[in-house]
Amino acid sequence: MVIFEPHSPVSFYGLQHSVYVRFSVLALSSIFFLVDPFAALPTFLAVTAGSSTARRRRMARKASLTALIFLSAFALAGQYIFRMFGITLPAFEIAGGVILLLIGLDMLEAKRSPTQEASGDAEEAASKEDAGIVPLGIPMLAGPGAIASVMVLVGQAQTKWQMVAILASIFITAVICYFVLGNSDKVARALGETGIRILVRIMGLLLVALAVQYFVNGMADLGVIAKPESFGQAGM
Repeated sequence: MVIFEPHSPVSFYGLQHSVYVRFSVLALSSIFFLVDPFAALPTFLAVTAGSSTARRRRMARKASLTALIFLSAFALAGQYIFRMFGITLPAFEIAGGVILLLIGLDMLEAKRSPTQEASGDAEEAASKEDAGIVPLGIPMLAGPGAIASVMVLVGQAQTKWQMVAILASIFITAVICYFVLGNSDKVARALGETGIRILVRIMGLLLVALAVQYFVNGMADLGVIAKPESFGQAGM
């Protein structure tokens, strides 16, 4: 049996790799739960009712690409935004946690949060010839919750590889959005209305837990409470 010294290069590499993997999982799950293409399915189907498969996929592609560009821009500019407005990471963690909590609670009731979709968005989209960019891309996919999550992750990122993980998570989420929305009729038939509601509720429960973790991290960073070891930050 090979025993590595606590500070050997191999053990250090293993620790760093473990931290990177956990951060990557946290980034992908939090961004995907906030974008949540499954919760957007009913609105997308209503907007594209009577449309050809080609037009439906074209709108799905535009919406997904819009979300990808918009969230990536916030990820790349996140540190500059923090410095420009003098916003600290703890403050944004607490604010982001509150926003995520509100969205998660709405998802537990299997409905879209007003922070993601205003009451007139569906009507506006239906009246537009091509609503792939607004309001489908923004704010239905890339809404305030997704932006807040990306900004918190950027503030937590300590290495360039963690930044890569955030950008990769945004890309993967956008690809999933394209396939889910582009095949919305098939996905809706396969899952059914009940299946979609159950899936949204499960994602909402996980999102509420993530929101509480963000809030606790912010309070701990301010020194109000002792800092707990979270899934995404253990060993960091």
